[in-house]
Amino acid sequence: MSEPLLEVNHLKKYFPIKAGLLSRTVGHVKAVDDISLSIRPGETFGLVGESGSGKSTVGKAILRLTEKTSGSILFKGTDLYSLSGKELRDIRPKMQLIFQDPYSSLNPRVRIGDAIGEALFDHGIVHKGEVRDRVEEVLALCGLSSYHYDRFPHEFSGGQRQRIGIARALILNPELIIADEPVSALDVSIQAQIINLFHNLKKSRGLAYLFISHDLSVVEHLCSRIGVMYLGSMMETASRDELFRNPLHPYTKALLSAVPIPIPKLKRERIVLQGDIPSPANPPTGCKFHTRCPYAVTRCKEEVPAFRYVSSDHAVACHLV
Repeated sequence: MSEPLLEVNHLKKYFPIKAGLLSRTVGHVKAVDDISLSIRPGETFGLVGESGSGKSTVGKAILRLTEKTSGSILFKGTDLYSLSGKELRDIRPKMQLIFQDPYSSLNPRVRIGDAIGEALFDHGIVHKGEVRDRVEEVLALCGLSSYHYDRFPHEFSGGQRQRIGIARALILNPELIIADEPVSALDVSIQAQIINLFHNLKKSRGLAYLFISHDLSVVEHLCSRIGVMYLGSMMETASRDELFRNPLHPYTKALLSAVPIPIPKLKRERIVLQGDIPSPANPPTGCKFHTRCPYAVTRCKEEVPAFRYVSSDHAVACHLV
């Protein structure tokens, strides 16, 4: 088995809460609270959970777009937080990000060819005269044409803009792509095209993905392993087939019960969670999910469940398992 491309160990990211005239820290928003995961070369790891669970913050902390509070992040064995500015700049082409909103991530005043090719020139990978050829090559790979090079973002549909975002991530020939809900803003038919594009690029280029999403039906189609987050903590991780066949955590079961079945005659028992997600600034004691869990017992309210493996590829944080 190959060595992990990316290792995240006990990652925490707390945002300070300021108050008063002196802006003193009176508390913290625990956006990410002790997350661990690993991704091997060519693997797609899906990170799922409700909005506000901390998925995007994990992706940003991996890329050092936001600084971690504690923990370690290793890329090919190198601690990213031990690197100097120049060393980090040298390794950044190997890790790229696809944003959730394909329009706001593009400068409306910059032609898309220049937006895609800027990183090539900036990192000194090719000479300025070679940029256009490389950009047109990656545009074709993403289902766009060479004449799109000179157009502006407002001239494209939502699906085309997301293809532009993918092209911009691919232009530096990365080994890892963090895709932050890349299809959530797209129509269903366009979603299918973009998901198939991700799948084809994975096979042709051997890319590894951290695929962040709240849509389990998308994750099932694309990912080989899945992690389920709730309120900044990992609730369960397993291979895709194992998670959908045998979910163990009550939160995972509730999420899976909401996935539509494309066969009208088949019905699934719907698990409706009661109450609202607690504030990450004041998370519940014990298991963070106990305030909404239909099976919670006294122990769940008092003791934080250990995140433990119940089989070789299936781990869960629940007292009842």
